Order: sequence, then structure tokens, then C-alpha cells
Amino acid sequence: MENVFILNVTLSILVLCILKIIFVSLRRIGKNLPGPWPLPFIGNLLDIPKDYGWLHWAKHKELYGPMSSVSVFGLKLVLINDAQIANELFEKRSSIYSDRPSLVFAGEMVGFANGVGLLPYGPRFRAHRKNISHVLGSKSAVSQFNPLMEVETRRFLSRVLAQPDLLQNHLRKFAGAIILKISYGYTVHPTGNDPLVDLVEQAHKELTLAAAPGAWLVDFIPVLRYIPDWMPGAGFKRIAKKWSKTLKDCTDKPHAFVRRQMANGLAIPSFTSALLEINSDAEGDFMVKWSAASLFGGGTDTTVSALYAFYLAMLLNPEVQGKGQAELDAVVGTDRLPSFEDRSRLPYIEAIVKEVLRWNPVAPMGLPHVSAEDDVYNGYYIPKGSILMANIWQFTHDPATYHQPFEFKPERFLSAKPERDPHTLSFGFGRRICPGKELADSSIFLGIAMSLAAFNITKAHDQHGFEIDPGCEFTSGIISHPKPFRCNVAPRSEKAATLIRSVDEEYPAVESDAVVLKEL
Repeated sequence: MENVFILNVTLSILVLCILKIIFVSLRRIGKNLPGPWPLPFIGNLLDIPKDYGWLHWAKHKELYGPMSSVSVFGLKLVLINDAQIANELFEKRSSIYSDRPSLVFAGEMVGFANGVGLLPYGPRFRAHRKNISHVLGSKSAVSQFNPLMEVETRRFLSRVLAQPDLLQNHLRKFAGAIILKISYGYTVHPTGNDPLVDLVEQAHKELTLAAAPGAWLVDFIPVLRYIPDWMPGAGFKRIAKKWSKTLKDCTDKPHAFVRRQMANGLAIPSFTSALLEINSDAEGDFMVKWSAASLFGGGTDTTVSALYAFYLAMLLNPEVQGKGQAELDAVVGTDRLPSFEDRSRLPYIEAIVKEVLRWNPVAPMGLPHVSAEDDVYNGYYIPKGSILMANIWQFTHDPATYHQPFEFKPERFLSAKPERDPHTLSFGFGRRICPGKELADSSIFLGIAMSLAAFNITKAHDQHGFEIDPGCEFTSGIISHPKPFRCNVAPRSEKAATLIRSVDEEYPAVESDAVVLKEL
């Protein structure tokens, strides 16, 4: 009897200890994040959108609050719809949230994991960032390329004047000409298509599709990458091989171009040539190649998207165009085109730059972060390995931050109490902020200022003389662009046309390096 009593007491104490451990653990861990109820095994797989994820996840804010979650096959995705939360996690707790998830399709199968955008946080990532920051890490560092940007922007205007119907192509060449000269000392084809610009553009298109959240089932079930190629549903493997080839060409060919030019004593000083002088081993060569690829990857597509959105915004908001032109005429005059030296005296143009970044954030969902350890935020438990996504589009369209968020209103940044500068949102957060943001910002400013000084941007007309509605639609993917639209772009005056054409006399086109590239 005594033994039974002792056993009961022992068991009671053991149960109390277990309950206490569970209670303390629950208090320490915190609550689960709200979100849609998961189904057995697949979780919230059916809740993952195929495209326009930022619009889908924005609805979570009203349904579940500023922070919510879903799970797919046990993998937790945390959706952040409040800028303050993104700042507190990715900036203030950057030691926990600076890693990237392993994206099986985009990262491992296609190969983008070697670039700084998807590279896991660690020594190699820090080395990449160190390399890039020397060239583009600050406004003062970027300012050394101001003359290059001014010449290439004027060449962009000249191409638009000659062929206004090819606006988007001209924007790609403009952005590519700048970053390829900086990265590799490469000179693009002066008039027609350039093979390296086209290759970079193709790689960017494939990246934005490959890294789209929820687009590839293999990212949630990694074992699928090992299924035979002949099996039904294995088409993603053929796509990965094709895109991997594009990426390999995009990184290897310009790198080989620089090496060849250096060997022949013909290399123009560039990011790659400077680093190759001090990195001679295989690991150093690999680092240089991917640092350069990350350099042009971070500074081109964002510029193209933002400037194409600017032209669309001017079509839809002619009064903004008029105010910008009036400021340019008053400050710069009509005898020359604006330059970087005018920037501090052009507050309305500066406000247009900010509004372009706010109205159409170039990376609406940014790139995913992953938690390196268990964490608790505002009482909610975020387990190690969770993928966190910041809805930048929601941040820049939050009516609590921006009044009439769907209207294009640069004045919002010029009032006595200006609204939040979207530069703090549009390029990401913390240690994973876009490495090319300063170059992109400078290119966007000059592209906007010179375009407004030189051109009138108006709606196109059909064969019957009626205005064509340009629409206001955007593509899905990591980088979002306005869908193609028609417009009229014409010089504001004959004097403006003369100014545009003057670049061809002052800076005659030099021979392209495309011929050398084809020989590699």
C-alpha cells in the first residue's frame, strides 16, 4: 500500500513537472500566427497564388492582421503587410533575418543561388557585398559614373527621337549600356539590338519567373527534382536546364570577354578587370564572375521597370508632366538638358522620382528572408526556417501611410508633413537591401529629368483619330513592369530636338564590343 502511495505521488509530481514545462514553453514560444486553416498534409498549398502574389497577400491584412502565415508541406511562410514590422524584423533583428531560403528551382536547378540576391548569408555573401559596395555602395561612389550616365541618357533620348515606338527596347539598352560599361568595360551596339543586352534581359525574365513565390511545386517538395525527365509533370526540369544555359552564358561570356581584352592589352578599366588584377585563384575568379553578374543584375531591371512606369504615369497624369516641365524650364532653362548638378534645385522632379517608386514598386514582394533561429515577435512565434515575405506593394499603397494611394500625386512628398519616402521601402531591407539601389536611383532621376525636358509624352491615336487608352496593367513576377502600351513621344520644340541630336556630334558612337563577344 505504501509503495502504491509513493508511486502515485511520484507520478503526480512528474505530471506537474511536465505540465509546468509545457506551460513555460508555450509562454516562451508565444502564439501561432493567424492565417487560413491548413488542410491535412498539403497545408495551405491551395492558398498559394500563381501570380500577383502581392495583391493576394494584401487581403490577409484585413482578414488576419498585419502579420499572418500559411504552411505548405510543413514549410511556414510568414506574410508581412506592415512596413513597421518589416523594419523591426529585417533591420533591427537583421542577425536573425538576413538569410535566404533554399529555392530549389531558381537557386539550385537554374543556378541563381550563386548570385548575391539568393546567396545564403555567410562569408561568400559578405565578400560579394564588399566587392559591390566599393563600386556602388554610396552616392559618392556612384557619382564617379555621373558623366557616363549623362552621356548614355542623352543617347537614350536620341534613340527615342529616332524610333519612338521602341521605347521599352531603348530603356533596356540605356540601362544595360551603363551597367555593362561599369561591370565589364563593354560597349553596346550603338543602334541595333546588342547580344549581351538581349542575353541579360532574357536572364532577368527567367529569374523573375523562376523565383516567383509558389510557382514551382519542387520548392515545397524538393525530392521532385529527382524524378525521371520522361515522367508526366517533369516539364519543369526541361525548363530549368534551358534557363540554366541562359544564366551560364550570361555570367561566363562577359567574364571571358574581360579576360580576353586584358590578355590583349585592350581592356577598359571596369569592376571585373580591377578585381581580376587581385584575384588569381579559382575561388577568386568565381567570386569576381558572380559579383559582376550580381552588379548588373541589381542595377538594370529595376531602372527599366521604374522608367517605363514613369512614361505610363505621364500619359495618365498630364498635369504632373506639365508641372515637372515648368520646374525644369524655370531652373534649368531650355538651352541645355538637366544634369546631376541640378538635382538639389528640382524638388518637384525629385518628388516624381519618389512617386514612381511608390506607385509601382519594382519588386512588389521583394525577395524572401528566412529565420536563422526561433524568435517571438509581439507574442507570435516564428520558428527557425520560416520564410518571411514583405509585401512592399502593400506598404506603398497603405492608406494609413499614403492618402489616395492609387493616385499618382508627387505633391504628397512636398507638403508641410511629407509622406514617407518610398526609397526606404522599395529596395528591400537590412543586410539584404538591393546593392544597386544608388545607381538605380541616379539613373531613374536623370532619365525622368531629361525625358521631361526633351519630350512631350501624350496618348497615341488610332487610325480614326481617337485616343488609345494605354491601360494601367502590370506584369507578375519578382520584378513587375507595366504591360506594353502605346504612346506618342515627340520633342517639345525644334530647339529641344537639336539638343537631343547634339549627343551624336559631341560623343560619336564607338564600335561595339558585340563582335568580340561572338567570338567567345
